Amino acid sequence: MATPLLSAFYFGSVDHYRLMAQHDRVIIDIGEHFERQSYRTRTSIAGPNGKQDLVVQISRRSGTKMPMREVRLSYEETWPQQHLHAIRSAYGKTPWFIHYIDEIEAVLMTKHDRLVDLDIATMRMGLKWLGLTTELIIEEAYVVGQPKPVIGQLAGGMELEPPPPPLRLQDYRICFHPKKPLPPDLLPTPPYPQVFAYRLGYVHGLSIIDLVMNTGPKASTIIRAM
Repeated sequence: MATPLLSAFYFGSVDHYRLMAQHDRVIIDIGEHFERQSYRTRTSIAGPNGKQDLVVQISRRSGTKMPMREVRLSYEETWPQQHLHAIRSAYGKTPWFIHYIDEIEAVLMTKHDRLVDLDIATMRMGLKWLGLTTELIIEEAYVVGQPKPVIGQLAGGMELEPPPPPLRLQDYRICFHPKKPLPPDLLPTPPYPQVFAYRLGYVHGLSIIDLVMNTGPKASTIIRAM
């Protein structure tokens, strides 16, 4: 089975974790260029008035493309406090709120310097909530494609030992986007109970925060359901 190649993401959607639950490891590319309006800086929850995007603020160098590993966070605005307030408003009355909010607050109130440090901290937290042991392999350099083994001879006729076989990768970096549907080979997470479903109906593509706040320990089973 090919190893998924993913961008770093802020908390991530339930479908990110559905994919990761099917693999022992995934590659996270932090050498790729930063892309605005993507899961790298946002996650979505469902509040009383509908779907709400929580967006991380970053420091931008105008007109310059930056690799993800160099993107710095900006704290000129109080976005961590705003995100916490939105999460409390949306899920404060769910039975599982008290089991997760302290950990979320601890991560958001830590002033990470780089975006990728915040992203990876939230990703590891999501994996822990679901009891997933999927390994995150962080690649600092942009992942171009499959490396090819070198087989040949040294001077004097000594044969080179072939290197270990490279990982076979499946590139999902452009497949997960807040404004795009999932590709056909990725099955979406089955519907699960949501606190405002009586008002909003079922809302697709929400954050892992929404799943655990609404379903608690059952989230692990839901994420694996076919």
